[in-house]
Amino acid sequence: MPRTSAVPGFYKLSPAERLAIVSEFGGLSDEEAAALGGFGALGGETANRMIENVIGSFPLPLGVAANFKVNGEELFVPMALEEPSVVAAASHMAKGTLPAGIAAETDDPVMIGQIQLVDLDDAFGAKAAIEAAADKIVALANEQGPVLVKFGGGCRGIEVRVLDSAAGPMVITHLLVDCRDAMGANAVNTMAEAVAPRLETLTGGRVYLRIISNLAVHRKVRASATWPAKFLGGGEVVDGIIVAYAFACADPFRVATHNKGIMNGIDPVVIATGNDWRAIEAGAHSYGAWKEGDGSFTRWEKSAEGDLCGSIELPMAVGLVGGATATHPTAKACVKLLGLKIPGGAAKLAGIIAAVGLCQNLGALRALASEGIQRGHMGLHARNLAVAAGAEEGEIEAVAERLKREGKVRADLAAQFLEELRAGQCRSSVTKRFSRRSMRDSSRLNRSTPTA
Repeated sequence: MPRTSAVPGFYKLSPAERLAIVSEFGGLSDEEAAALGGFGALGGETANRMIENVIGSFPLPLGVAANFKVNGEELFVPMALEEPSVVAAASHMAKGTLPAGIAAETDDPVMIGQIQLVDLDDAFGAKAAIEAAADKIVALANEQGPVLVKFGGGCRGIEVRVLDSAAGPMVITHLLVDCRDAMGANAVNTMAEAVAPRLETLTGGRVYLRIISNLAVHRKVRASATWPAKFLGGGEVVDGIIVAYAFACADPFRVATHNKGIMNGIDPVVIATGNDWRAIEAGAHSYGAWKEGDGSFTRWEKSAEGDLCGSIELPMAVGLVGGATATHPTAKACVKLLGLKIPGGAAKLAGIIAAVGLCQNLGALRALASEGIQRGHMGLHARNLAVAAGAEEGEIEAVAERLKREGKVRADLAAQFLEELRAGQCRSSVTKRFSRRSMRDSSRLNRSTPTA
């Protein structure tokens, strides 16, 4: 039978049946198949309902960032990720904001639904016709979301733009939808679908796309805090941080990694709470490219007292209604840990996420401006390499310490040091056994020899 992934009715099978087929296809051992097929707290039934062709789950380490105080509230912040040093850096930088903590604020949770009109004889005339019918369009949109309207949300208005494109002129209508505590994709897309035929009637054009935009420029979050120069290591470190920030502002190659460091803090909280981290990433980086000035999400400056003042601003379309946030047991537990409730929980979550991103950025900048980014990162990476080399409990730290001592954190050296460690332990064990045997022989000899 030919080896193929085109299995008739594959999607109809149970997760266990799919796993058996996949394991045979990939030549996986029983141990490897078991690693793919676990579900943990998620459970097989829940996982099978969430996405298609489920065979198992992919656990990530779940840590908590400590020392956070956001808008006066003490928090342990859950973070799900695989990268070393992130949780430690965020926790340490959060400690430097105490006792005042971090201030955060959010815009109203307004998302954009885009409706694309083409095949227009007069694009600007079409724009005018749509704008003239704005009230009726808003009313029609709100008919699609009576529950959302009941809770204070709904379509707030429209924006209309004319675009020149390779496919000719287009008229793009934006529905501005207050999504309350939801991320909003379902509500926004439903409204856009309903409004599209009306726009075709008004303009004589043709609608193709009607879809939410992840560039949520009306749904931004801001956070700010101050760090004493003494906490950071002195005025020279503060100056180094500001110079590093200036580099990011001046160079797109640097700002890409600068902002990636911010997302190192943001994404794990988004994931832990069951939100769409791909949407957050897309919106953030699009915002960095779209907004005026440089592309950095953060701002850093020195106060008159010589302390470091930092702030962050970026779109943050997170919600507590629907999706994995409502179905994933770990996500639900993380939401409860943060004390998030409806109404208002989504805005609170956005502020927490921004606070973590700000602290994470500072952790990276401080490392870059002082001892270098590799010191803390590689310390934890060394442990991961030790584990990958096969080190077991009691060996991991020894191998990791040797890697750090040598200043070369590499997989081949981890394997070499583990082999040397075990060889040394083996020799030591033989020596101890020989010593114990010699003592026993000596004892027997002493017992059989009369004393004076």
